[in-house]
Amino acid sequence: MADPYSTLGVARGAAEADIKKAYRKLAKELHPDRNKDNPAASERFSKVTAAYDLLSDKDKRARFDRGEIDGDGNPAAPFGYGGGGGGRGGPAGGFEFQQGGADFGDIFEGLFGGRGGGGGNPFGRRPAAKGANVGYRLAVSFEDAAASRAQRITLADGKTIDLKLPAGVETGTQMRLGGKGEAGPGGAGDAIVTIEVGSHPFYKRDGDAVRLELPITLAEAVLGAEVKVPTVEGPVMLKVPPSTSSGKVLRLRGRGFTGKGGVRGDQLVTLMVDVPDDAALKDWAEGAKDGLGNPRAKLGV
Repeated sequence: MADPYSTLGVARGAAEADIKKAYRKLAKELHPDRNKDNPAASERFSKVTAAYDLLSDKDKRARFDRGEIDGDGNPAAPFGYGGGGGGRGGPAGGFEFQQGGADFGDIFEGLFGGRGGGGGNPFGRRPAAKGANVGYRLAVSFEDAAASRAQRITLADGKTIDLKLPAGVETGTQMRLGGKGEAGPGGAGDAIVTIEVGSHPFYKRDGDAVRLELPITLAEAVLGAEVKVPTVEGPVMLKVPPSTSSGKVLRLRGRGFTGKGGVRGDQLVTLMVDVPDDAALKDWAEGAKDGLGNPRAKLGV
């Protein structure tokens, strides 16, 4: 029968706080979850737990200090009679097991992030298993993804949920809906929604920007104009400056995708001069070619 003071490494007159501190230190070192391949550590952990159980119970500690019980909590037998059980004497000379008065909950909560098991079980209980997660795939249009429009999804139980798309959404982005999976003894699992952003016939994504090639007429390019431009949130007017060359890029701020940092990108509009191939244009070109100058002169040709 071990001396509980020696087991915990404290003096007989140690204060309750010192006893608790010593136990916390040893329990952290010897806990079975941290010594799965060390049976000796698990055995010692049981001993220090039993020692703490006795010394943290004021009544048991006083009885041990008076010599009425031994280090295992059994009544002392001054005449050589060995008591059989692990507890206090019963009315018929036998022994009934009684749980110690130690509260391991706050100790294990501090050491391992959760309470020890109920009923004085120092090893704690494993939490009940949750239900399985359920996967979903959600197709989102290019415009909806860029404009961060809420999406409605129907779950396996028939219920519908409106989802707010996260910043930086792209194909492969996953959203977790807590408690929307299969039921289980420890609670329902989660729903895992994987986003698929669709392509578009004339928008292209470039990081958080949206690119668009916009045809303009030759007159609009030469004289300048205000033209209507499609965006993911509806058309807007764009000012084309005079003498615009094909390939010039204009910027519409805040018309792209919202990035992960919460800042929204722009729409980049590349102007493409549409030169009609008709007889009238050819006649105009023939008559005016001598007065148009040589735009390639700076190239030395």
